Amino acid sequence: MTTTSAETTLLPPSRASRATATATVRRKQGFQHGGWFIAPFLLLFALFVIWPLLRGLYLSFTDANISGDGAGFVGLDNYREALHDTAMWDALGHSAWFTLLVVPCITVLAFLLAMLAHHIERGKWLWRLCFFVPFLLPSTVAANMWQWLMTQGIGLFNETFGLTTPWLTDKSYAMLAIVIETLWWTVGFSFLLYLAALQGIPAHLYEAAKLDGANAWHRIVHITLPMLRHITGLVIALQILASLQLFDQAVVMMDFGPGPEGSTRSFVQYTLELGFTSYRVGYASAMSIIFFVIIAAVALGRMVLLRTREEGTR
Repeated sequence: MTTTSAETTLLPPSRASRATATATVRRKQGFQHGGWFIAPFLLLFALFVIWPLLRGLYLSFTDANISGDGAGFVGLDNYREALHDTAMWDALGHSAWFTLLVVPCITVLAFLLAMLAHHIERGKWLWRLCFFVPFLLPSTVAANMWQWLMTQGIGLFNETFGLTTPWLTDKSYAMLAIVIETLWWTVGFSFLLYLAALQGIPAHLYEAAKLDGANAWHRIVHITLPMLRHITGLVIALQILASLQLFDQAVVMMDFGPGPEGSTRSFVQYTLELGFTSYRVGYASAMSIIFFVIIAAVALGRMVLLRTREEGTR
């Protein structure tokens, strides 16, 4: 029989100390037994996350090449060079521009699709399947599909809409083509989050609103959107982090190049080019650390903003 902390305070000092000691022993035993269950995960996490991060941090202070020979310590030289690297700033700007285009569009589109799938009566399972299935495709498959669809002259996209747009060869349209492919490919995940949240909204709230004379628009604005506030914040945060890491679809759709006039070269792609094309592993490691700091700052900023908002509503 377990003795609670409230019961312990009512016991005599000797019995209370024994009860406290017993509870402490049980907690230690529970931690020891539970530790064996999480040990495999901790081992893999340390091997594939912690160690590469520490190794990359060390290499960022060296002039190591891809062979790993003759790596000399250069201090902060790689980081100083990065601050004056126009190609890096261009790549970071491309990733940021892609994020600004994708995040609002995918948030609104996922919400609208979830509303449609939630309220439609006939063939509900089919609509849900159609909206979610593209997300199950590997990134290279989805990118290859849209590369074929948008190829000028033979692409089905231009033929269907009667266009002659050079989606993949003009810098004015290349990033937009990647955005369209990304929306089609990834909207299913956010759609699923919104759909699950919609199903969790109590029906009696809508019934009460109808009795008060609220129309459909008022119910969405005053009930649905406030109830989905936390899910919307989660969707935006996840999409920002994913969009900043743009790589797969841009590389595949642009035939493993930087796009017309380098207009689709992302930060991740530029980092890989430095490491595996220019063989500057030390400088590429510094780029990776810089990108890690950016991603961590975005995630931390989202957490602070969410906590501030929750404290403000109390």
